[in-house]
Amino acid sequence: MKIKHVRTRVFEWKGKIVPPQSHFCTNAVDLLYERGDAMGSFRFHGWLVVEIETDDGIVGIGNCALAPRVAKQIIDEHLAPIAIGEDPFDNEYIWQKMYRRTLAWGRKGIGMAAISAVDIAIWDIMGKAAKKPVFKLLGGRTKEKIWCYASKLYNNDDRDALLAEAKSYVDQGFTAMKTRFGYGPKDGPKGMAKNVDQIRVLREYLGDEVDLMVDCYMGWTLEYARRMLPRLAEFNLRWLEEPVVADDIEGYQELKKMNAMPISGGEHEYTVYGFKDLLERRAVDVIQYDTNRVGGITAARKINALAEAWSVPVIPHAGQMHNYHLTMSTGASPMSEFFPVFDVEVGNELFYYIFEGEPQPEKGYLQLSDDLPGLGLSLSDKHLKDFNIIE
Repeated sequence: MKIKHVRTRVFEWKGKIVPPQSHFCTNAVDLLYERGDAMGSFRFHGWLVVEIETDDGIVGIGNCALAPRVAKQIIDEHLAPIAIGEDPFDNEYIWQKMYRRTLAWGRKGIGMAAISAVDIAIWDIMGKAAKKPVFKLLGGRTKEKIWCYASKLYNNDDRDALLAEAKSYVDQGFTAMKTRFGYGPKDGPKGMAKNVDQIRVLREYLGDEVDLMVDCYMGWTLEYARRMLPRLAEFNLRWLEEPVVADDIEGYQELKKMNAMPISGGEHEYTVYGFKDLLERRAVDVIQYDTNRVGGITAARKINALAEAWSVPVIPHAGQMHNYHLTMSTGASPMSEFFPVFDVEVGNELFYYIFEGEPQPEKGYLQLSDDLPGLGLSLSDKHLKDFNIIE
């Protein structure tokens, strides 16, 4: 069996987008005095789909969301010629060839996201060829079902809406959920007080029987985070996510050493080398790679093994099938993220508008089928009218 053809398409959303609240989520741009929607540059309105076909007709599906137009060009011009003609079961060889031939510019960021998309499609092919789900090729079932947390709670300025949404997740059976901070350094002490009040209101409603996590999305400085952590320590947070920019590893180390709460990160880190650095420097308590960024399944499985040796849990960013198969197949991953879909933004939810086959949680748990080969995904035609499709 050989790879015969690589097809790339960008799905750009043109349907309804509900504007975010004024303090939607802190992010790395907040530090600048920028007018308008600072979060806009991080919100996905496009997604890259890669279909790789073998000479015996098997089609594997991969994807990535980072700068999809650029990632498409990288695959079309650089990666597809590398993969065509190869046996997909030589996936490690293909990955190394893609990685080493793009080292000068592809080690992190969009180059690695493009490699991830190709790699995910190759694993989908291998599962379909073996007539097994991908998690069975990765080590099999390590848990009966996947515990997941509801990841939303953006209404940080509207306490009634925030609590109503939290109640909806409790009613659905979720025992863990994540919210976002709306305020950072430029908002001063008043913003600090609002951040603390947001978490106090949620914790008082949820009690101690529900895990609560908070995302800063790289929107704080180290100095600001140092001041915030003591104020948040009483609320028993499961973790504080990405408090500073991804390159400030020393900042992560310092915050972790404060021992006020677990510190998580890695959503914007790449390859086993990046996570080797984070682990050896003891910079994070929780690893949060995303398989469609980090280097695909081939890279992610190595990070899982490394994290297991360091006893650091892996809880991938964004859920989605490429992450669920890895979570199911490793003891390093205790749970997964899940994005509920409703009219707040088009972001990680875009995945659900493009693909079919994603399992829905029941009472806070997800299940993967033993019978669906590959990733268990197919392209959906339900929302095609809402996309511009770039071939």
